[in-house]
Amino acid sequence: MKIPGTMKYQNVHQGQALRDLERAFKNFLTIPGRGFPVFKKKGKKDSFYLEGSIKILKGNYIKLPRIGIVKTYEILPSVPVKNVTISKCAGNWYISFKYDHQSNPTTKERDIIGVDVGINALATCSDGTTYANVKAYKQRKKRLTRYQRLVSKKKPGSKNRVKAIKKLARLHKKVADIRADTLHKVTTWLAKNHSTIVIEDLNVSGMVKKWSRDGEVSLPYPIDQEIIN
Repeated sequence: MKIPGTMKYQNVHQGQALRDLERAFKNFLTIPGRGFPVFKKKGKKDSFYLEGSIKILKGNYIKLPRIGIVKTYEILPSVPVKNVTISKCAGNWYISFKYDHQSNPTTKERDIIGVDVGINALATCSDGTTYANVKAYKQRKKRLTRYQRLVSKKKPGSKNRVKAIKKLARLHKKVADIRADTLHKVTTWLAKNHSTIVIEDLNVSGMVKKWSRDGEVSLPYPIDQEIIN
């Protein structure tokens, strides 16, 4: 999807920009280590917000204000859309949209379950169920090293270097997507099948310093935050 240069900052809802600014200041004041809010820079977490006459058409097409009809990779649900956020990551454009959804209650297998988040296993449940940590990084470590070497050999500012950086970014995103998908599946199962989930309080700062033998950082997945989301 190509965004015309004159369109990049048009139709951006000012109210949303102010809400983003408010959230940034709250994070700065309440979360240790968060820096002072700064202006967005082109090429870094590129994204913009749209609302208004947005309509999902049949199949994988969506009509956006001022931009027109855009084709998506996935089939879209036929629902009224409130607003959309369009973002760029690893050279590709992504669209996320907000709409009203009525969730149906699910039948719970049991009232309560305990979850132990560790290093060797992603999660070990009190009923004996164990979810192994994915080795997305280890399986692609050689390719990542090769792509990083290609980037370092390209001349700074050249088109070939830009291409090499995009190729490396796509591989990094694939690793992140595999991890996120695994986490989503585990937390979805936990949330749908249990009324109460008890998770241990971890010493995250201590675990970050410890590395596993396969080269992956032994940082526990944010299971508690994912369940809340």
